[in-house]
Amino acid sequence: MILVTGASGTLGRPLTRLLAEAGADVHGLSRRAREPEDGVTWHKGDLSTGEGVDAALEGAETVVHCASDPFHTRRDLPAAKRLIEAARRRGAPHLIYISIVGVDKIPYSYYRTKYAVERLVERSGLPYTILRTTQFHTLPDMVFNVLTKVPGVVALPKGLRDQPIDVGEVAERLARLALAGDPARRVDDMGGPEVLTAEEMVRTYLEARGLRRPVRVPLPLPGRAGRGFRDGHHLTPGNAVGKRTWRQFLDERHART
Repeated sequence: MILVTGASGTLGRPLTRLLAEAGADVHGLSRRAREPEDGVTWHKGDLSTGEGVDAALEGAETVVHCASDPFHTRRDLPAAKRLIEAARRRGAPHLIYISIVGVDKIPYSYYRTKYAVERLVERSGLPYTILRTTQFHTLPDMVFNVLTKVPGVVALPKGLRDQPIDVGEVAERLARLALAGDPARRVDDMGGPEVLTAEEMVRTYLEARGLRRPVRVPLPLPGRAGRGFRDGHHLTPGNAVGKRTWRQFLDERHART
């Protein structure tokens, strides 16, 4: 049995599908009641309160912790604590945690939280595996969608680069780790196939959407976090194992008829 938290999210959906297709006994944790579907058994549980989490973990041999809230960063650490405490009470299953490249080097609030969860997992006494990846294609796509809703100049921070990766490829890697069963502690980081500047990415986005906007890159990101991003601590060019490029993602997501 494999339990996936955040099973209805951006990463959880393709992960549970892959696990079910591989014949695993897949269970998902959700804050609302759901009927079984597509090979997934759903459990109602809330990591913010702990309600239903023990019951969801009953019989689990592996837990893949994908649930995260980048807009409310203070919630992730107590949620992970509740999950770990429940896992200890339910036979100490293999805990797999998805994290982000650079969380230990960039003092950005969400990254600090992700790193704190990593350390909590490492000290939990549970068998564990931690995978760090670069940002999914969906994040810059969402950001650029917001920036281009207002007519006028698209302003971007100077010196910012990204190495976006396909969420489906990350799901494939997590599925392999979950099905293998053996805890591996920190595994190799996983990055997208190319490192691009923010300007390159937004121009490709505009072209794929058929939009015309002037682009300006006026100022660098401020502070220590900005310096960390400019220095590329969120990149892993030595682990550029992803296949799907930013352009390929955009062409499929925003195909014009």
